Amino acid sequence: MCPICYTPIGVIHTPFHEPQGMPIQPSAPGSGSGFVEVFEDYATGLNHIEGFSHLILLYHFHRAPDAQLQVTPFMDDHPHGIFATRSPTRPNAIGMSIVRLIDRIDNRLYVDQLDMLDKTPLIDIKPFFEPYDNRTNTRQGWLNTRKTIENTRADGRFA
Repeated sequence: MCPICYTPIGVIHTPFHEPQGMPIQPSAPGSGSGFVEVFEDYATGLNHIEGFSHLILLYHFHRAPDAQLQVTPFMDDHPHGIFATRSPTRPNAIGMSIVRLIDRIDNRLYVDQLDMLDKTPLIDIKPFFEPYDNRTNTRQGWLNTRKTIENTRADGRFA
């Protein structure tokens, strides 16, 4: 199989320097504010982005340990297949978060609802568009019996 290579388009700056104790999802209490620094070579790609309230950030889990196909996620006490979780220990260490856009100044996007480590490499940005991105009549699998996100923080198990 041929390798797939991505070049980061920027860096995500957050208040979280260690995995332990950070929020596990953007909607969790304690998620942080910070900024996305888009490299100058890609800055013109930000034109008209300020019209969106939310953005989808795709990024590289740069400090995740080696991939595991079975994990016990933060929201449960039982192991699940990696593809049934949002654990960072993925075969391709790609993360995704929906964040709220506060402001754009030049090549910086000021955002909140961050749930990734400081200096996370940014792979891509997509606008969140509610008519396309929200769904009704969905199933949530094992997450229907999960712990509450309000009291769950990263405990270092994926560090």
